[in-house]
Amino acid sequence: MTTTDPRTAFVKPSDAELRDTLSPIQYQVTQHEGTERAFTGEYWDQTGDGIYVDIVSGEPLFSSQDKYDAGCGWPSFTRPIEKKSLTENTDYKIGYARTEVRSPVADSHLGHVFPDGPRDQGGLRYCINSASLRFVPAAQLEAEGFGEYVGLFG
Repeated sequence: MTTTDPRTAFVKPSDAELRDTLSPIQYQVTQHEGTERAFTGEYWDQTGDGIYVDIVSGEPLFSSQDKYDAGCGWPSFTRPIEKKSLTENTDYKIGYARTEVRSPVADSHLGHVFPDGPRDQGGLRYCINSASLRFVPAAQLEAEGFGEYVGLFG
């Protein structure tokens, strides 16, 4: 990974390149609004300090400090690492309105946000597919170009 800020330097790869670099489930989730099966993703029960970035672009999305066990089988967070980290769209794919969340630079589908999170932490549950994420441990943040987030884990 380069140390250049992905929010300003990223150019989305072609569909063919994405098919070659992402696993089938990563491609299906991020490019075609797929959903991995509950309790099957790499990060649903992940613990440890670090940040979660978009698997396609490397955009910082969530901090492990905002991750909690919602019992749903997907990584769940109370908030994004920064408000500008996500875009939201209304999704009617299962017959009723839901709020889809996407990464703003790569436009990767990440998952959905629901109003059933911990009330004392804002009341939101960002229910995110592991396949849309890559975890960067706190000890590697500086080396991978995410030094601005080291202070989260002081």
